[in-house]
Amino acid sequence: MTELIVALDTHRQEEAKAWVKELKKVKFFKVGMELFTAAGPAMVSWLKEQGKKVFLDLKFHDIPNTAGRAVAAASRMGVDLCTIHAAGGPEMLKACREQCGETRLLAVTVLTSLDQESLGHIGVNRPVAEQVAALARLAFEAGIHGVVCAPTELPLLSQFPRDFLRVTPGIRPAGSAAGDQKRIMTPAEAARAGASHIVVGRPITQAQDPAAEAEKILAELREA
Repeated sequence: MTELIVALDTHRQEEAKAWVKELKKVKFFKVGMELFTAAGPAMVSWLKEQGKKVFLDLKFHDIPNTAGRAVAAASRMGVDLCTIHAAGGPEMLKACREQCGETRLLAVTVLTSLDQESLGHIGVNRPVAEQVAALARLAFEAGIHGVVCAPTELPLLSQFPRDFLRVTPGIRPAGSAAGDQKRIMTPAEAARAGASHIVVGRPITQAQDPAAEAEKILAELREA
């Protein structure tokens, strides 16, 4: 079954902890740049002490030695999933793979906030779909465990083995605002399209009843 990851998108450590305590049925949480910059490794350690799985979403993108050592540090913290940028190139990807230990790596293809026009502004002129497929192939050939991609690109990844992880942000339950996401799907749509994990933040954490909203999404995934 597709797993739900709740994004702890806040700079306030106590707010993040309150969400985790409220969302008792959720097993997997994302610590991104905002929370990690504010709270540091202590937040990851606290989540592991609660018996939770951790998706560290820092999107490492640097020279191979630096990125590899950062991944090694994440592995020592017990991180379950960790993001790196596929655009870092094959040598960086291989360096990260060599040092990841038990942590599974996810290569970021094209950020879900980018559309075709946005890509053009940064000098990428091929279609979004072609860029996603090319970067996913690069990651797969380097031994990376999976990718982060928009749910609308999931059909492009059918060429890869089923154990190649497909983690999809840009998930919005029916009736939710899209926010800053450009390429979105509902939880059930993403599950049926082959997502191994979906990442949901504001639709849960900003809901009037976060626990009820999380349960609704979990039920939707079970039925997909």
